[in-house]
Amino acid sequence: MSHRTWHKSSYSGSSGAECVEVSEGETVLVRDTQNRELGHLSFTPAAWEAFLGDVKAEKPRP
Repeated sequence: MSHRTWHKSSYSGSSGAECVEVSEGETVLVRDTQNRELGHLSFTPAAWEAFLGDVKAEKPRP
């Protein structure tokens, strides 16, 4: 696999304890920041965009 650039999700929270990292490219990879060695989930860019759209459409929890 070629070199990937990872960034923390903006939905990860401020404590850092609930962080996920995302790498966007031909496929979108998502991994747990604290358990990187366990691997990642893969999504097509279209599936990832649909997921983000659903997340953004949700009302904030009280």
